[in-house]
Amino acid sequence: MASLSKENYLKALFHLAGDNNEISVKELSEHLNIKMPSVSSMMKKFAKNDWVIYENYKPIELTPKGFKNAALIVRKHRLTEMFLVEKMGFGWEEVHDIAEEIEHIHSELFFNKIDEMLNFPKTDPHGSPIPDKNGNIIRQNYIPLSLCKKGDRVTFVALADSSDDFLKYLNNKNLHLGTKIEVLECETFDESKKVRYNQNEENFSKKVLDKILVEKE
Repeated sequence: MASLSKENYLKALFHLAGDNNEISVKELSEHLNIKMPSVSSMMKKFAKNDWVIYENYKPIELTPKGFKNAALIVRKHRLTEMFLVEKMGFGWEEVHDIAEEIEHIHSELFFNKIDEMLNFPKTDPHGSPIPDKNGNIIRQNYIPLSLCKKGDRVTFVALADSSDDFLKYLNNKNLHLGTKIEVLECETFDESKKVRYNQNEENFSKKVLDKILVEKE
C-alpha cells in the first residue's frame, strides 16, 4: 500500500502527465515544492515498483501500473468532493482540502459505497472525470471558452482551474456548471470576450476564458 507521501507523488504525476505522458523532474519538484534530489530519489523507488519509467536526464513516464494506482487516488478525491457537495451541502470552493485528507483512507469498500450512493457520477463538482474502480478514465475533449467565436452557443461543463480563488470569482459572477453561454463579442486586442448567460452580460479576460471549459451545442 502506498504511503501518504507516495500517494501525493502519484497524484501529481497523474495531473502533470498530459497526453504525451512525459513529466520532468523539475516540473514535479515545483508542483510538489520538494527539492529535485528528493524527487529523483523517489522516482528511482517508483521505477523499482514499476510505477514509472525513469532515467537520469530524461522525462518521467507513468507505466500502466503507475497510472492505475494514481487514477485510483484521484478517484477517491473526486468522489469525496462530489459527496461533500451533493450530500453534505458544501460549496464547490470548499471541498478540495477536505478531500485531500479523506483520499488517503485505504478502504475500497468505503469509496465504492460513496460511488453507489451518488448513483455512479461520471464527473466531480468541477466537471473533471471520475476514474472507475478499475482506474479507467474517460478523457474529455472540451475546449476553453477563449477559443470560441462570436455567435457560438456553448455549455459550461468543466474547469481548467479549480482553485478556491477562481471558484469564488465564478460564484460572484453567478456562473456555474451547466450554464448556457452565448459569445456576443470578441476583442482582438486583448482577446477578451463579451458573453451572455442567465440573461446577464459580462466581459471576461483571456485569463478567465482559458479556465472555463465548454461544449458546443
